[in-house]
Amino acid sequence: MSKVRPVSGGGRAVEVPPERLTGWFTRFAARHGGVVTTSVTPGRCLVTAADGTTASVASTFGEFTPASESEGLVLDAVLAHALAPRRIGLLLVRLGGHSIGVAQDGLVLVSTTDSHQVHGRNKAGGWSQQRYARRREGQARVALQAAADDAARVLAPPARLGELDAVVLGGDRQALEALRGDRRLGEVFALASPRVLDVPEPRRAVLDEAAERARAVEVVVRETPRNS
Repeated sequence: MSKVRPVSGGGRAVEVPPERLTGWFTRFAARHGGVVTTSVTPGRCLVTAADGTTASVASTFGEFTPASESEGLVLDAVLAHALAPRRIGLLLVRLGGHSIGVAQDGLVLVSTTDSHQVHGRNKAGGWSQQRYARRREGQARVALQAAADDAARVLAPPARLGELDAVVLGGDRQALEALRGDRRLGEVFALASPRVLDVPEPRRAVLDEAAERARAVEVVVRETPRNS
């Protein structure tokens, strides 16, 4: 089943595997009275249905080409972009662990996964709470340092960076921002796609799923409000 999430401003984002894009848009057209236009710019493809509903795709790995404005449903630019072979770095981090790897067309080739205990917040007050907070902060530092070290080892070597078309991030945004501050990872984050995958505690199985999701196209659907 495709993953769906709400998006700001109304609407929903649907992850669609590249091989299913044609079928997904065909069904979209059937549900909304057909497609009127397809507009392609370097950064976005916008499909507008007869009832005003739109389905848009952002170009996450480079740009769509060629730019065009067409009647009906024309997916050539999106399909060429989505189906292009790519080698992608994966960096999944939460305070309790991390999973890092390199995938080619959805298949993980190189990986490392590790977990670290980081206690939750203590609601007790006084010295006990302060001592607990200091311990938690120390555990978080150790976990993030381990993630940074593994990311530097797996993704940052120049030979490895030169092979990557992009890096896809996932997990906790605060943890990722902490890693972004590591100077060794500057070029890794320079390759990062703006999309951040929402993933559970990183494990190898989660990395395998992320490798497939990294290929998926996120289609944002916004429906025209109906008059009451």
